[in-house]
Amino acid sequence: MPRIKVLTDSTCDLPASYFRDYAIGVVPINIQFGNDSYQEGVTIDQTTFYKKVDELGIIPQTSQPSVGQFAEAYRACAKQGFDTILSIHVTGKLSGTMNSALLAAQEVEKEIRVLPYDSLAGSAGLGYMCVDAAQMARVGTSVEEIIARLDQARARTRIFLTLATTRYAQMSGRISHLQGFIATLLNVKPIISLQEGMLNPSGRVRSRQAALAQMLDLAKEAAGSAPIKFAVIHGEARAEADQLLEQGKRVLNCQDAFVDDIAISLAVHFGPGVIGTVVYPV
Repeated sequence: MPRIKVLTDSTCDLPASYFRDYAIGVVPINIQFGNDSYQEGVTIDQTTFYKKVDELGIIPQTSQPSVGQFAEAYRACAKQGFDTILSIHVTGKLSGTMNSALLAAQEVEKEIRVLPYDSLAGSAGLGYMCVDAAQMARVGTSVEEIIARLDQARARTRIFLTLATTRYAQMSGRISHLQGFIATLLNVKPIISLQEGMLNPSGRVRSRQAALAQMLDLAKEAAGSAPIKFAVIHGEARAEADQLLEQGKRVLNCQDAFVDDIAISLAVHFGPGVIGTVVYPV
């Protein structure tokens, strides 16, 4: 039976227990405040990130892990006795992370087999893919069968976000194609969806409550009555996120559900107060 390791990047949102229980490896995204560089989840955490933004009054830049960082992580897996790595990453349409993974996979191809996989998602959508892959690997499923399952899930994963402030999005180079949509909003709350790896405008409503209600409606529309895994992700908005999760559990056929902080590397673009719902097919 092949020993398959599931590896991802730090845009992957999952509670810490999931990373532990499924032994999912993480290669950190780089967070750059001026000349100071940090590795997400290693040398900077959520609290420090928001504090630094407030103190410095600047929003940091993010950059994908280098080819060297990936190659080092892959070699460490080879040393641990794995023979295949399924390296599952944030959408390649919005980040260069997938490209770094592909180049590193070529660099180590004589040492270990690495299969980089573009989730066309991020956050908890990426998280649930990693959990699926790890569960299947654990029971001896071949890597080809795992990828076939991920292909099916990827096509039906839906992510919806609403922003509390548009300041971060306006300063973010990564979602520049939404600038026009966001700039016209003023006191209107935007709803953004991630589909097929791209962020798209999905609506605008007058109030925060209406935005949260509409995100739940969009989740219901995406899920129907089918069994799903559900997640609510947030930036410094835990009480609202908990409430939205409870509402979701009442109206959706949830096989698994959690609330989690949004990754720093995503919060950079969406800002504090962002809330998202993630629908993942079972």
